[in-house]
Amino acid sequence: MSHESVLYREIIHALQPISNGVYVDGTLGAGGHAEGILEASAPEGRLLGLDLDPMALKLARERLEPFRERVVIVQDSYLNLEKHLNNLGWDATDGVLLDLGLSSMQLDTPERGFSFRAEGPLDMRFDPSAPLTAADLVNELPGKELAGIIYRYGEERYSRGIARAIVAERPLYTTQELADLISKVIGHHRSRIHPATRTFQALRIVVNRELEALETILPIALGVLKPGGRLAVIAFHSLEDRIVKQFCRHESKDCVCPPELPICVCGHKAQLREITRRPICPGASEIERNPRARSARLRVAEKL
Repeated sequence: MSHESVLYREIIHALQPISNGVYVDGTLGAGGHAEGILEASAPEGRLLGLDLDPMALKLARERLEPFRERVVIVQDSYLNLEKHLNNLGWDATDGVLLDLGLSSMQLDTPERGFSFRAEGPLDMRFDPSAPLTAADLVNELPGKELAGIIYRYGEERYSRGIARAIVAERPLYTTQELADLISKVIGHHRSRIHPATRTFQALRIVVNRELEALETILPIALGVLKPGGRLAVIAFHSLEDRIVKQFCRHESKDCVCPPELPICVCGHKAQLREITRRPICPGASEIERNPRARSARLRVAEKL
């Protein structure tokens, strides 16, 4: 990740880092966004960086070494950010960043099993020590359940045909085997994405329980923000973006009662102000430089 990474400038502008501010990068990756936040919050801004991926954290530690005591890096899920903030004695934060999905580094490392363009094991784990792999799903699930996963999490209309073909051909051990099989089922239609894209997305989401984690982290992130603190989330597909959108809309309303009720009985009070009613998307020049950025959607909200 570099200063030309996905929506980099928009993220720094959205978080509005200040000196002596406290920030959390819950998806640290190689540290590109964290570096920008620390630079913008100089000389005293501090940052907690979390990530499950040990390979990414090795790069992040090297990149962020100049900031020394201003940054704390931990290999852990962002779901535990509150615990780590408490351990540091940081009562609340001025900003939380979540950059969801895959990094280019993960995609470009075939042995991680994320890419359908290179031969690798069917792995797809963000945390290499986690027990469940994509191979487990592909080779062990009943066909109906596998089709349901591919349809729900990949929004793939050929899910049943793909699942039938997998069951007929398994065991499958490599990304190339699976990608080739999917290509035979779907064919190469006129599309800007590879035929295996949606199925690989679905398997990765389930292996890493990504949507459940996102639904859990959003209220946690809201809870650790100071008044005026900001939450910035980059999503890369419609399922993630919908969850973020619905959370921000819900938390920006004083009443969430059904419209047919004549009076409010829920007692809900707004805790957020939506900074972006519509998501911020990469510009044409960024997409040209980095085609993987085309689906990125940034939403920002501020705690009241």
